Amino acid sequence: MLRNMVLAIGGAMVIFGIMGMVAGSFTVAIPVAVWGAIFVFGIVYERYAYKKVVDVVPAGKGWARTTERFIDDKTGKTITVYVKPLTGERAYVAETLAPAAPLPPVEG
Repeated sequence: MLRNMVLAIGGAMVIFGIMGMVAGSFTVAIPVAVWGAIFVFGIVYERYAYKKVVDVVPAGKGWARTTERFIDDKTGKTITVYVKPLTGERAYVAETLAPAAPLPPVEG
């Protein structure tokens, strides 16, 4: 919901900025158009390029599992967050659940 509102506001800012430039008011129109473009780009980037979910923990030293988990809206899988404290880099790893052990037979 908030994402859609910010996208709509950013798009409106770009349109009004372009209209202002056509009208000749460059002093106000350029910052409005630029900030609108930043909002739109930020929302599109966050939605499609951020939080790529991988199936395995990234290779290399320094990755630590966090307690942060969430359900991915697209796949319905449980995602665990790993972080590399030295750089602050984060990785989103889909959990693969091992099959449960069979229950022991009930006597009686």
